[in-house]
Amino acid sequence: MSDFHILGKKGEELAAEFLKKEGYTILEKNWTAGKLEIDVIARKEDEIIFVEVKTRSDNYLATPESAVNTKKQRSIISAANRYLKKNRIDMESRFDIITLVKEKDNFIIDHIKNAFYHTPYL
Repeated sequence: MSDFHILGKKGEELAAEFLKKEGYTILEKNWTAGKLEIDVIARKEDEIIFVEVKTRSDNYLATPESAVNTKKQRSIISAANRYLKKNRIDMESRFDIITLVKEKDNFIIDHIKNAFYHTPYL
């Protein structure tokens, strides 16, 4: 596995740990439906949260969340719709992004709630 993939997996693990500490219940990690994937699916109170995790090293020039473009948002929304339908879930949902930027031996974590919305225009 490349250093890039190792960093990404570490970021996903840290994001799930972060969410647990914030009171979320982790329902799924790396949930897939065909080519669609959601990094983390969590629940807090009466809401399902679909989380895209972006991890970068400290020398990366762009912000991690900038990688979640319209195409990626469409993909996550499609996957979320499949997950909700497959599991017969009728609850409020939202789409969050958790970014992790590595600085020396630590990660700076940013949780962006309602990072994008399920709209018919995406």
